[in-house]
Amino acid sequence: MALRKEKLESFRNDLLARRAVLARGIHEATHEMIETDLSFTDEVDQANAQVDRGMLLQFKNRGRESLIQIDEALRRIDEGVFGECESCSEPIGEPRMKAYPATTLCIDCQAELEFERRR
Repeated sequence: MALRKEKLESFRNDLLARRAVLARGIHEATHEMIETDLSFTDEVDQANAQVDRGMLLQFKNRGRESLIQIDEALRRIDEGVFGECESCSEPIGEPRMKAYPATTLCIDCQAELEFERRR
């Protein structure tokens, strides 16, 4: 059962809003990394600055991966396959898509994948 046009637009708008927030956060983290002076005379301050920089890098990497997932979800909307499980081709439950709109698997296929990973 395909999603109604109104629902698809709602998901598209949600994804675009999430994308904008992520992109802004990545931009701000990049700017902060560029502007931060890491030349401290105190070794403790230097170490703290390096830890902060590492955390910013992790945030940027996670954000970049999330942007890729969002772009893929937007592509699936455009191609008319959004909400279809890429494993079994069955519809993905709407509550699951609301919680995680970039999902590509229905709950059963996701559970099976996680079970296989634990083995």
